[in-house]
Amino acid sequence: MRTYGPDVPYLPADDRYETMPYRRVGESGLKLPVISLGLWHNFGDDKPLDTQRATLRRAFDLGVTHFDLANNYGPPAGAAELNFGRILAQDLAPYRDELVISSKAGWTMGPGPYQFGGSRKYLVSSLDQSLQRMGLDHVDIFYHHRPDPDTPLEETMRALDHIVRSGRALYAGISSYNAELTSRAQQIMRELGTPLLIHQPSYSLLNRWIESPGPSGTSLLGALTEAGMGSIVFSPLAQGMLTDRYLEGVPEGSRAAAEKSLNPDWLTGTTLEKVRGLHDIAAARGQSLAQMAIAWVLREQADGQVSTALVGASSPQQLEDSVGALRHLSFTPEELDAIDRLATDADINIWAGARDSKTV
Repeated sequence: MRTYGPDVPYLPADDRYETMPYRRVGESGLKLPVISLGLWHNFGDDKPLDTQRATLRRAFDLGVTHFDLANNYGPPAGAAELNFGRILAQDLAPYRDELVISSKAGWTMGPGPYQFGGSRKYLVSSLDQSLQRMGLDHVDIFYHHRPDPDTPLEETMRALDHIVRSGRALYAGISSYNAELTSRAQQIMRELGTPLLIHQPSYSLLNRWIESPGPSGTSLLGALTEAGMGSIVFSPLAQGMLTDRYLEGVPEGSRAAAEKSLNPDWLTGTTLEKVRGLHDIAAARGQSLAQMAIAWVLREQADGQVSTALVGASSPQQLEDSVGALRHLSFTPEELDAIDRLATDADINIWAGARDSKTV
């Protein structure tokens, strides 16, 4: 791995496209790397900017061309976009056309009635602020971050249509919508002339809701296939549960210990037994548990295929470990059967409320 100091000009690796697979997103012409980098936890003002910069540089060297943000990523809210914008200007601006940059709005961004939800006012003004923070004239993908039961779905979709038509984004997407709401949203967008490109749901070995049939009898994966949409799954490591970190309990300094985004109550004896069993299967495959968890969400399924897995990384080394999943993406039927006996839903989806919201 090449190393760069903070004052050394960045030149990306010449072989950056040789080992990273890219998948077409739904029925569109856009391709994404099978591993994308999310800036949720590790790009706020509580993390060293030099580490953030080194991680983004290494990501692009490895062929990770998609960087996923949201208006409220930090801490504080907005900090991840500001820090990403600084690093983009310093290192990656010459390669902007080789990057897919996304942002989102929907969760709480600030005080008052106009900093949350799915209204046209919030979505358009939030994206304008995101573009200013990142120093961009457009993002490649803009998502509504969560269903909003207090805003008519038609208003939210018209806002996304306007955002694309105004040039603020090239594509529109949604996140954490259930199958029925996704199908309805896509129908509205197709009638408006701006089809939804992609859906961003949570998905992991311990959080398999996108495979389960909804009230219509169709799973979210099936609904996406029918709608011609791709998917980018977040939290494939179940907020860190699907790593070696919790095999012997909750270590000091972990997310669970800090109660950041991993509730220590989820680390039940039953769940930890599942995690240990999955760890043994991964070891037999010559992978870490985290690598197998990423490979598993990228497997082909009867209802469709995940376009890309969204991973976080606190360092270049952690990112390299995740990308190491690409060395062994295939599974035997026997491995999948063994995994299915352990990989049952552990009720850890902190986005379930958003997923099940009904917009009227």
